[in-house]
Amino acid sequence: MLTEDQRERLEVVLVSPRNPLNIGAVARAMANFGFGRLTVVAPYAPHWREARSAVGAPELLTHARETATLADAVEQCTLVAGTGTLTYRKPESKVVRLPELPLLIAGELARGVRIALVFGPEKHGLTREDLSYCHVLVEVPTDARQPSMNLGQAVAVCLYELAVRACLSDLSPQETAQKPGAPSGILDLVAGLVEETMRAAGYSPRSMQAANRHDLRLMLRRLALSEPDARRVLGLFRRVLWRLKPKPGIDDKSY
Repeated sequence: MLTEDQRERLEVVLVSPRNPLNIGAVARAMANFGFGRLTVVAPYAPHWREARSAVGAPELLTHARETATLADAVEQCTLVAGTGTLTYRKPESKVVRLPELPLLIAGELARGVRIALVFGPEKHGLTREDLSYCHVLVEVPTDARQPSMNLGQAVAVCLYELAVRACLSDLSPQETAQKPGAPSGILDLVAGLVEETMRAAGYSPRSMQAANRHDLRLMLRRLALSEPDARRVLGLFRRVLWRLKPKPGIDDKSY
């Protein structure tokens, strides 16, 4: 089993859940496997903390975070794993099957970082926009005739795999020695600055800005930048943007 410290560095994130009973079932599953960090993003029902289905886990609901956006929920996380099925979507991120997830999580835990496991709303799961904040898409194997799972059951299946199989002893010395990636919030700062630079340079029309923003988020997560490298990129684009912006009283553009 994972240690308490390791479990504390994994956040379960629910995006726009509709049914408080499902949120309570998630809290109960988390308590079953010793996980205590829950974040709820833009919940549909205002009284979700009172869910009676959180048997044995009312304090977990009481202390859960609530955020307005997924970006806010995962800003401190170095690995953000979205969950879902491939039945109705074309993945743009790296796909990891659930049995492969524990080793990936173990490697991140060995580097002492924070991790988010993200679940979408009951009706349609994570959207394409949600998944642009994720480093990987975790595919939970299901029968093709019934690919979707109840939210509480999906969380229970994933946490069981992590609690039992995310064993650090399976990692090679090379894997444990790798530098941790940049937190998601730093990557979003980079993406925002790159987008501002693109606008200043007249890179693309207004109609393409949302698509470029989406692609930037995905690309930066695929690059797996370390935090020092991400901050270097920030410095580079700040300098470029400063050069691109007009300076009052300066006519000579040859500098």
